[in-house]
Amino acid sequence: MGVTKTEHYTESQNQLALLFKALAHPARLAIIDYLLSVDRCICGDIVNELPLAQPTISQHLKELKQAGLIQGSIEGKAICYCVNSEMFNLIEQYLGRVNMSRNYNCC
Repeated sequence: MGVTKTEHYTESQNQLALLFKALAHPARLAIIDYLLSVDRCICGDIVNELPLAQPTISQHLKELKQAGLIQGSIEGKAICYCVNSEMFNLIEQYLGRVNMSRNYNCC
């Protein structure tokens, strides 16, 4: 299989692919679920909530942040993370378009 050439796709398609790729891990979904349930937290709180080691959680947080799905701000010695609703709005809009096309009978 050849290398994917992102220049053949729209900016929106490339961005959505990165968002979905970042969400394609159950630990990252669990982190997002936790952030949604508490509104904001620090990394230590996530370590207490999930059955993963701190370095593993840090790696997942890094992936989510690089994709733009979460944002972090430094508060003292801790980093406080929250969900980036703008990126989730993009996902919601895309899935809304998919849902609207369900009336199309394929087979």
